[in-house]
Amino acid sequence: MTDFVHLHLHTEYSLLDGACKIDNLIDYCKENAIDTVCMTDHGNMYGTLHFAEKAAAAGIKYIIGCEFYVTKDMHDKSANISEHLILLAKNKAGYKNLVQLDSMAFVDGFYYKPKIDYKVLKEHSEGVICLSACVAGGIPRRLLADDYEGAKEAALRYQEIFGPGNFFLELQDHGIRDQTRINPQIIRLSRELGIPLVV
Repeated sequence: MTDFVHLHLHTEYSLLDGACKIDNLIDYCKENAIDTVCMTDHGNMYGTLHFAEKAAAAGIKYIIGCEFYVTKDMHDKSANISEHLILLAKNKAGYKNLVQLDSMAFVDGFYYKPKIDYKVLKEHSEGVICLSACVAGGIPRRLLADDYEGAKEAALRYQEIFGPGNFFLELQDHGIRDQTRINPQIIRLSRELGIPLVV
């Protein structure tokens, strides 16, 4: 069994971004004794049932998530600006909240992409674990713009929304220069604010 669990993973349902087929993913997990796997497709939860059924049949624990697009006001159609944010279901209440958020993103917040805002995020935060996402996330974007105080403010906002133990700063290293540049600052944020890291 592995001690490492992917908590940010895109499948074929992340259109133009993920090439990992769910069937192949589950086969890979079985072949490599990976006992837990997560799915966080971009802006949608289309593959959730397929993923959950395949993982359960293989005896693999599965974590349902989504990489949401977050904006200041999901009803504002004047701008196409959003930040990425990873949300994971911690329990049944969390899963219901993810489904609700995903539905609202498409029905009420769709403009170029399905979006949610901080208000609905706070209303549907029960049972949800949050990760700060990739370089397109709000905290990394602020760090890339040399706005450390803005990144700190954003981290504290998410900490307040999700509560201690439910918000994590995400480190990524895919050999991308921007990631290498901001990772030390993310570690600094973690130390200063007492927010744990995930890699």
